[in-house]
Amino acid sequence: MKSITIGKNDAGQRLDRFLLKAFPALPSGMCAKFIRTKAIKLNGKRAEGNIRLSEGDEISLYIQDRFLTTAGDKDDYLASGKLPNILYEDDHIILAVKEAGLSVHEDDTKNPDTLINRIKYHCLTTGSWNPGLETSFAPALCNRIDRNTGGIVIAAKTAEALRDMNEIIRVRDIDKYYLCLVHGIPNEKGTLKGYLKKLENENRVIVRDKPFEDAKTAITEYRRLATKNGLSLCECHLITGRTHQIRAQMAHAGFPLLGDGKYGTERSRRKYQALFSYKLVFTLSDYQGILSYLKGKKFVVTNVDFAEEYFPDINY
Repeated sequence: MKSITIGKNDAGQRLDRFLLKAFPALPSGMCAKFIRTKAIKLNGKRAEGNIRLSEGDEISLYIQDRFLTTAGDKDDYLASGKLPNILYEDDHIILAVKEAGLSVHEDDTKNPDTLINRIKYHCLTTGSWNPGLETSFAPALCNRIDRNTGGIVIAAKTAEALRDMNEIIRVRDIDKYYLCLVHGIPNEKGTLKGYLKKLENENRVIVRDKPFEDAKTAITEYRRLATKNGLSLCECHLITGRTHQIRAQMAHAGFPLLGDGKYGTERSRRKYQALFSYKLVFTLSDYQGILSYLKGKKFVVTNVDFAEEYFPDINY
């Protein structure tokens, strides 16, 4: 028999979903059967799989050991041994600044030096996360940025913050702003509206002006901040959040990003496209949860490399 006491970060989850996350060797069908036959009990009694767990609940599992291999947490964050560049941190969230070229999660290269592993290592060394005391929770990213794009990424340090932030992002209660450097001189400001379709096998998207099969609406507001030598520094505000949205829409409008070999045609000395998620504004219009203290707050990265290189006198 194995016994688990539910901690703060595991509370709020459904019993069945918690078990499947905590014990990946446990098939979902067997999990349902064990709950139904009282081989898995909650606080000593039979419980439905959809019951929500509370802090202090005790789960008793009278099942075979082969099903009880725990999810644990891989030690990749120790192999990385690097710390993130932190713009802001409190008890619930971290705003980390990812440099271009760093993956947010482990990819096909199996390189353990990822943004999430740096964040885990930071939380471990500062004592805000103890993997030995957690059954299913680890610090997690709430949004992602492409490997070759830099900028602010939100991470949650608690399960409650992760659930709330994911919902805040889903309903678009955060305004995200990017800086980009483009070829040409776009209008002083404008709105790019088109229809975007992701080509999964090619890791790229196509944009058209009119709806077409399987395409999704893509809307980007922009304003031109400065122009020099045929290049323009622009701020882009995402109204929708599609894959490669800014890169593809700006190129479709005739203003490809500097260094973007996928959507542009030029060969640049830049290793990565000139695109950076530099500002977040938490609007939180109807939100009343534990992150409500963020309402109206703005977080800005003020040292974006390509902006400083090409337009060192511009305040953005």
